[in-house]
Formats: sequence, structure tokens, C-alpha cells
Amino acid sequence: MNNGTNTEAPLLSVDGLVRYFDVSAPLLNRLIERLDRSFVKAVDGISFDIGRGETFSLVGESGCGKSTVARLIVGLYQPTAGSIEYEGVEIGPRSAAADRKRMQPHMQMIFQDPYASLNPRWRVVDIIAEPIRVRRLLSNKHEILARVGELLSQVGLSPADGERYPHEFSGGQRQRISIARALAGEPEFLVCDEPTSALDVSVQAQILNLMKELQDRLGLTYLFISHDLAVVYHVSTKVGVMYLGRLVEWAETQTLFENPRHPYTRMLLDAIPDLEMSGRQRIPVAGEVPSPINPPSGCAFHPRCPHAEDRCRAEAPLAQNYDGVYVACHGVAEGRIT
Repeated sequence: MNNGTNTEAPLLSVDGLVRYFDVSAPLLNRLIERLDRSFVKAVDGISFDIGRGETFSLVGESGCGKSTVARLIVGLYQPTAGSIEYEGVEIGPRSAAADRKRMQPHMQMIFQDPYASLNPRWRVVDIIAEPIRVRRLLSNKHEILARVGELLSQVGLSPADGERYPHEFSGGQRQRISIARALAGEPEFLVCDEPTSALDVSVQAQILNLMKELQDRLGLTYLFISHDLAVVYHVSTKVGVMYLGRLVEWAETQTLFENPRHPYTRMLLDAIPDLEMSGRQRIPVAGEVPSPINPPSGCAFHPRCPHAEDRCRAEAPLAQNYDGVYVACHGVAEGRIT
């Protein structure tokens, strides 16, 4: 599914991706209490493309399925249904294990918490050298040490820092180490799962600037997961807005921020402080996110939507293309929301 004007084949293409998690009670309890099986519908049929050199960001409230998408793409989870193609090669289902293993070295993941994602018992040099050894990119010890020093310098640290342990660094420095480790495997695609959310605001800016600089220098492609719209605006080429396991709107960043169409996107943007004090009417996000175990019928957003009508409660909307902006909303399709 091509979601942009670029005619070049996408680097990553996701189509109809679904991931359900079985959270049923034990079989005996279900038999005694006559309970049905229960599933968390974490990802419920999403499609998007990412072109080479782009940054595609997924944004939404906590629990909407963003991180599950990230883990599906890198192979930590396997999809319940749908396809994931990397450079035209299907890597999603269990039957594609051989192709997934062949393609996985091209992608790496940067995790949310730099305090938990680094082995506290290893020196930094061993943490960064591990992907080099696993992929057998270099075998000579001196070459590996030299490469680790290059990577540390590339992320703004000193080669001498390789002899220290993770606990000797600040949060921002640890995330720099995580980035160096991700780059050690020489990937072209990085999946970034809220890589700055555990950091102070001033440190966030440093890490984001570093990631943009590395992208320009190395030609990297990013899938960026975040709930922070200010961060997303700073780093993204395109943005997809997720709600309860589905994409409700996606478009180029500038277009989506300047002219949001879906009511949920508008509510998210209205939650950003209006520093310019423009005086425009703002509708904050109201209500609670429904349970992904038992999502609402029709459009999942209808219980919180001020524009919901009977059709919204009965029929799930399909995404439609409006000059490069994809929106899944009956109100927009019918012209009720402009």
C-alpha cells in the first residue's frame, strides 16, 4: 500500500497487520465459569509504507499498539495476520523465518529505557562490539576495538568511555551508547521505540539532533514511536496517528499538523499548549481509551467523538485518500467534518 507521492518502491511495507494476545483464563476456569476466550486486540489491521531515508512516526495515547507494531517489525512478535515486507521480501509470518533471519541484520531497534536495555555487567566496549561479533563484520580484536571507538565518537562520546560500565553514565549518555550499539551492526533501518521519553527535556533535544545528524550522514530510515507530538513534529517526514490498534490518519508531517482532519488527531493537537495564545477554539481529549479486549463496535473512537452518528457506532470506517492524506472517518467522508 503506497501512502505517498514517491513512486520508488518502499523500504518497508506493512499491510493489514494484526496482532492479538490471548489473555484468557485457564481452561478449567473457563469450563467451570463458562467463560469465552479473551484476546487483547493490540494491533487490529494497519497498513503503511516507509520510503528509504524517511522518518515515519507512529503517535497516540499509551496502549494504542505503537510499541507492538515496532516489535512485530523487528521480529520480537509474530503477526496474527497481515504482511510485513522489507525490500519486497515477506518477513512477517512464521513460515518466512528464513527470509526474516536474512533481512533482520538490516534493521535494529533502540529501546525506550536506556537504564534497562544495557547489560550492567558488561563494559561499554563489549556491549557495542557484540553486534559486530555476532554478524562477523570484523574478526580481528584490534579492528573491533577501533570500530567501537569510531562508533563512540560518532555518537558524541570518547573511545576511552568503552572501558566504563553503563551505571557510570547519565541517561542521555546511556541512550547514546544504545544508538552506538544499534549502529554497530551497520543497519539501514532503525526502529526507535520512544527513545527519548525517559530523558530530561534538554537531553531529549540533544539525542533527537544526534539522530537527525546520523540519518543525514548515514542515509538511515527510521520508524519512530512516540506519544509526544512536539518530538514527532521535530523528527518526522510522515506521521501516522493510532487509536486502539488502528491507524485513523496519516500524512506528511507538515500537512497533518497544519490541517488535521480526524477528530482524534485534532484533539491530540489541541492538547499541546498554545504558546502563541492565538485564542483559537480548542477541544481537549475527553474520556478514557476503551479496553482493547472489548473495543467498541463500528469506529473505535465513537464513544469519545463529538461528531459521532449512528453509522459511526455500527460500521468501522475505511481509510480514504484525500490528496495524500489518509483518513478513516465517516464524518470526513460525508463532509460533516471539514
